[in-house]
Amino acid sequence: MSSKLSPSLKALINKVAARPGQVPAPPRIQDLYRKIRDEAKERRYGDRSWLILSAAATFTLNSPESLCRLHNVASGSNPDAGLANAETIREVGLKCISFNGIPRTINCLTGFVGNVAGVELAKLEKKASRAVTAENVEATRARGRDLWRSIYVPFDEKLEHKLADAHPDLPVHILGSHYGPLLANPVGDRGGLASIGRNLTSVIAIASLRAQTGVGPQVISHVFGLRKGIEQGTHKEEFAHAAAEAEGIERLASDEGCEWLLNSVDAISGAIGPNFAHHAPLKETSKL
Repeated sequence: MSSKLSPSLKALINKVAARPGQVPAPPRIQDLYRKIRDEAKERRYGDRSWLILSAAATFTLNSPESLCRLHNVASGSNPDAGLANAETIREVGLKCISFNGIPRTINCLTGFVGNVAGVELAKLEKKASRAVTAENVEATRARGRDLWRSIYVPFDEKLEHKLADAHPDLPVHILGSHYGPLLANPVGDRGGLASIGRNLTSVIAIASLRAQTGVGPQVISHVFGLRKGIEQGTHKEEFAHAAAEAEGIERLASDEGCEWLLNSVDAISGAIGPNFAHHAPLKETSKL
C-alpha cells in the first residue's frame, strides 16, 4: 500500500461540501463584537463575560481569524490588556475541548497564536499547569467531583448513573478527564495563564453548546448550572476582589441575562456560519 494519497482521495477529503477548512472572519465581525461588548457594559454583566462568551462561540464555529478580530476589539491599543486578553482567549479555547472537541481547539489556538496582533509570543505563558501526578491526583479528582456536584445538584448522582448505563466508562472519562483536570481550575501559581472560574466556565459551556446546535438539553443543564453557582454563592469567591464582577454575573444568570447571552451567541453564529451541526449545502466546485 502506498504511503501517498491518490489525487481522488485528496479531492474527496477536501470536498467543498465537507467544509474541510477553517471559517474566515466575515467583513463586519468586529462591529458585532463591539456591539456585544457595549451591550454587556450597558447592562453591567461584567468586564469579561462578553469576551468569554464571544470566544467560546467563535472557537466552536472554527474561525481563528475571527478570534484575532475579537482580540483587537477587546484590547484596542493597550499592550498590557492585549496580553491578558490573549491568555483569556487561550484559556477559553482549552476549556472548549470539553464541549466541542480537540480538533477545533487545536486549529483555532494555533491559528490565533500565530496571527494575533500586538502580542509578543515570547510573553505568552509557556509552563503547563494541569499535569496530573501521583501527588495531586486525588486533589484533582476531588475538584472535578465538587464542580460536577455544584453544576448538577440535586441530580448529580442520578445523571452519573444514567451516563454509566449508556457506557460504564462515560462518567469515568467525563469526570476524570474533563471536570477534574480541565474544567476545574488548578490550584497554585500558574504564571501568566488566565484563570476562568466556576461561573464563567458555565458561560463557556452555554456559549459553546449553543453555537454547536443540536444539544438543547445540555444548554438547559448549563443554564441551570450557572444559576446554581449563583445560588451557592460561588461567584462571591470567584470574584472575591471584584464586587462589580460578582454583581455582573448575578445579572447575567437572570432570565434577561441568559436571553442576552443566547441571542449574542446566535448573532455570532449567524455572522460567522456555518454552524457546527447542520448547514445548507454548498455548491460543489471541486471535481474528483
